[in-house]
Amino acid sequence: MAVMDRALADTQRAFDSVAVDYDRSNAGNPVLCAMRRRVIDTIVAHTPEGGRILDLGCGPGADEETLLRAGYSVTAIDWSAAMVDVTRTRLARAGFCGRVDVHHLGIQDLDRLPPAVFDTVCSNFGPLNCVPSLADAAPLIADRVRRGGRFIASVIGRVCPWEMALYAGRGDWTRLKVRFARHAAPVPLSEHTVWTRYYTPRAFARVLATSGFELVSIHGLGVLVPPPYMEAFAARHPALVARLQQLEDLAGGWPGVRHLGDHFLIVMTKT
Repeated sequence: MAVMDRALADTQRAFDSVAVDYDRSNAGNPVLCAMRRRVIDTIVAHTPEGGRILDLGCGPGADEETLLRAGYSVTAIDWSAAMVDVTRTRLARAGFCGRVDVHHLGIQDLDRLPPAVFDTVCSNFGPLNCVPSLADAAPLIADRVRRGGRFIASVIGRVCPWEMALYAGRGDWTRLKVRFARHAAPVPLSEHTVWTRYYTPRAFARVLATSGFELVSIHGLGVLVPPPYMEAFAARHPALVARLQQLEDLAGGWPGVRHLGDHFLIVMTKT
């Protein structure tokens, strides 16, 4: 427990330290923005009009603003107090004060959220990778989804072809092996550490299935398109990246391909 608490505290400090500039840097990254659009499109496709959405790990609130503008009712949580402050300020300025609930809570503390059942529970860009125990979090998530409702998450995967090629080319075998660590791995962020667990789609889905979720679909993100941290490469080769994005949209859900990528987008239903 002491190790878990320290890891959670490290991760919280890391995201607190970048909260003020996090949205600006994300908004300037075209690869990340393209990934975000695909996740949002999936949430909209699987959530009834005007439905209730719970976001696990809201960050600076970009998804909240988009979903609120689309007419959804949104509740959001984040483990970083600074991110929660940024989200609340952002949504108040956008005129959504009173239409959204934002709580300073970690996913591991989901049972402390006021009782509610949602049409969709979502999580974007890997907050579930930072949970100390996905097996413990799964039933807490299940308790918040109505029968027939959806769980939708973009999760950082284990096998990212671009990353493997990048670090193999540099001969950096230590960095190449990070995603294959058996336990949480220390990932640097602004002179701090984010403790991250990497999953295959199959292993992730298996854990959620124990709490009553059934797999609907998996789609690889960042399989053919370079990962967001390679934005300099994407900026130098926009036509190539656009073409790769078209191919990934077509092939990212194919068997074999869908299990690769910087992230995978998983959709499950509560049975």
